[in-house]
Amino acid sequence: MTSYEATILVVDDEQEITELIALYLQKAGYEVYAADNGAHALRMAETLQPDLILLDVSLGRMDGIEVCQALRQGVCADVPILFLSCKSEDGDIVRALSEGGDDYITKPFSPSQLVARIQAHIRRRRTRERGSEEPASSLSFPGLDIDFHSMEVRLNGEPISLSVKEFELLSVMARSPKRVFPLEELYRRVWQTDSMGDTRTLMVHVSNLRKKLESDPSRPRWIQTVRGFGYRFCPAENCEEQTS
Repeated sequence: MTSYEATILVVDDEQEITELIALYLQKAGYEVYAADNGAHALRMAETLQPDLILLDVSLGRMDGIEVCQALRQGVCADVPILFLSCKSEDGDIVRALSEGGDDYITKPFSPSQLVARIQAHIRRRRTRERGSEEPASSLSFPGLDIDFHSMEVRLNGEPISLSVKEFELLSVMARSPKRVFPLEELYRRVWQTDSMGDTRTLMVHVSNLRKKLESDPSRPRWIQTVRGFGYRFCPAENCEEQTS
């Protein structure tokens, strides 16, 4: 019996692309299943409970965004979902990641880059499930409480709902208050791979995190931009700002 690294569901209505992706992933040791429309994808996800889903944005009647929304409400609530799309506009990326996507890869892409991204997401999820990535602890700041064991965050005593990637971003920065994280380093810490020069996925997740944490996202208090360098977590209201 063949032992696979993980099970991956590829959702794309272009058969040639699906077959090409499946070929590379199978060579990398993954078990691959395919769906060519949204309804089929939801049925297969329910049955397979895959370790990761590759999801094309453009699927016809039920597009990838709608499929992602439905997956997040079912058994794949915490399964990594990587969007594939020929659309590279920032608005498209923002929408995809805001609706539950963990990553966004623009077509055409390098097969080796795709495999590297998949490996990083699966490795990250398994490390988190084993509980070996971070000790069971918590951090408290004035108005903000983070529980790393339960992955719960409270803002002024009220729970806020964060995606896995949003929580991981907050965790990395909050464990090193006031430290400036360059974009590439922060990407590697959270996605466990290089950004390949495209950090837009990171910036969209930071934007989404700010919308949930900040009373005024345009003037962030918790997650600040240090122009020309990256981001930092500011634990106090009087934290000296280095942003514009």
